[in-house]
Amino acid sequence: MTNANPLMPKATAVWLVENTSLSFEQIADFCKLHPLEVKAIADGESALTIKGLDPILSGQLTREEIAAGEADPNHHLVMADRKVRVPLPAKRKGPRYTPVSRRQDRPNAVLWLLRNHPELKDAQIMRLVGTTKPTIDSIRNRTHWNANNLQPLDPVTLGLCSQIDLDFEVERAAKNAPATGAAVEPQGATLLPAAQTTTAAALAAAAIRPAANAERAADREADAVFAKLKSMRGSDESKDD
Repeated sequence: MTNANPLMPKATAVWLVENTSLSFEQIADFCKLHPLEVKAIADGESALTIKGLDPILSGQLTREEIAAGEADPNHHLVMADRKVRVPLPAKRKGPRYTPVSRRQDRPNAVLWLLRNHPELKDAQIMRLVGTTKPTIDSIRNRTHWNANNLQPLDPVTLGLCSQIDLDFEVERAAKNAPATGAAVEPQGATLLPAAQTTTAAALAAAAIRPAANAERAADREADAVFAKLKSMRGSDESKDD
């Protein structure tokens, strides 16, 4: 069963009024009309030039369903299942259709996409603005016949595509883009190889380094002592004064 509206509802109502004893409310409910419209059809005030359409021949009602409605005024007519299923038209693949008034703006939109979203593939640009690959190549290579006069214009502003479509294609291009080289993390200081630390010069430097460090430490201690003595002498002189 289906809740679809009947084909040619007024013509179907004319046939039901003329050939059945269904109530106006039942016919109006099935044909999606107002009961007063059905009454006007029955009174000859409306649909005078409309030829009745047999819902049984058209597969919209069965004889049993009409009989059930005639026997029970409260019965709601149910449309019969269609025996033939009409396939839905397949979506047309290819570039987006562009109105004639907007077609002269497509090169400007292509130029804008090439400059602002170089990650987009040609197929994505074709879907967005309804252009062709040769046109994209000519604009990219500056060989387009009107290349000197082209100006980059946002295709969304031009009405060639929606912002949702543009964002979707940009996001898809970003996901499919090859990963660039990972950032090299800075490395900390590492030990020198043994070949460099075991040479004669390295061993000599290692032997001299502790002595030099000890000498610098002794100098720092001596400077600290002299500074302390100097401060004490200055304090004594101030007391004598």
